Amino acid sequence: MTSATTYPQLTGEYTLDAAHSRIGFVARHAMVTKVRGSFNEFTGTATIDGDAPEKSSVQVTIQAHSIDTRNADRDGHLKSNDFLSMDEYPQITFVSTEVKQTGDTSFDVTGDLTIKDVTRSVTVPFEFEGSAKDPFGNDRIGFEGSTTISRKDYGITWNAALETGGVLVSDKVTLEFEISAIKSA
Repeated sequence: MTSATTYPQLTGEYTLDAAHSRIGFVARHAMVTKVRGSFNEFTGTATIDGDAPEKSSVQVTIQAHSIDTRNADRDGHLKSNDFLSMDEYPQITFVSTEVKQTGDTSFDVTGDLTIKDVTRSVTVPFEFEGSAKDPFGNDRIGFEGSTTISRKDYGITWNAALETGGVLVSDKVTLEFEISAIKSA
């Protein structure tokens, strides 16, 4: 892992490497188990200021149609007006508004998350996982983080009551980010 004293070397513009990154989510199903999924198509950029991390920024655009829970029927339902309304709102976006270093290798990234034309501020605690030069000469950095949101906050309210009490789909959804980014030349 890279120590905090080498952050100045990381200063630059980065592009998310979607082939080596994951943007996923976890929601409770039927109150007894978790369903995991991910978005397979997204783009993003980051500006890293190693001397002043608070001047760093990130922007991510996710294609809603790329949702993948390994079940075509469920994916179709999630794309429908009951959930993401993909035809009307084809993208989910995140634009940072603040980056705060909270430890030697930890950062809180706060920003505007927009789902279905509803924008709310969320904070994602990230852990810097390190930097490396890959076999192709690219400078890479890695970050991992997660946060929990209420889907109702974004107008995603569909649910079904269970005979035993409770609901089919949890309101709370954990968003997971495993990010590899490549420094621009």
